Amino acid sequence: MMRNLRAEYDLYSSYGDPMTTSAPVQLASVRLITDDIPRLVRFYEVLTGQTPQYLTEDFVELVTPSATVAVSGSARVAFITTNTPRGGANNSAIIEFLVDDTNAVYERLAAHFGDDLDVVQPPTMMPWGNLSALVRDPDGSLVNLYTPVTPEAWQLQRNRTPAPPQADL
Repeated sequence: MMRNLRAEYDLYSSYGDPMTTSAPVQLASVRLITDDIPRLVRFYEVLTGQTPQYLTEDFVELVTPSATVAVSGSARVAFITTNTPRGGANNSAIIEFLVDDTNAVYERLAAHFGDDLDVVQPPTMMPWGNLSALVRDPDGSLVNLYTPVTPEAWQLQRNRTPAPPQADL
């Protein structure tokens, strides 16, 4: 039986208008739990070109222009006793990075990590107009590198990129 996703959306929408909050919710960071902090931090450092900021020895941030990639050890989430996050256990999310040049970033990763780079899909033109490469980070999380290529893909990107928040001065 086919799910009626529109009907499900309408049902969840009936809980109230999410746009009535005082300010829009913005994604600030994605945190990855790992058992090998240096290895995972190095991957995201090479990918993003950002310098890791070690807030503690087991909590690291790589701040990008749009959001932060945070990496921490499993001890940081040990207080979660049900379905405790575990390094290398992600099987349901893809971390997506908008990049200026998919081929260049892909080649940088390939040059740095060589045969250790787990390539799921080399740079490929997607039907919606993005050039996309899909790799796995050292813990197995899927990472998509994409560049809008067609005018339609660029328009989609412009439509989904929010304006930066305005600070109250």
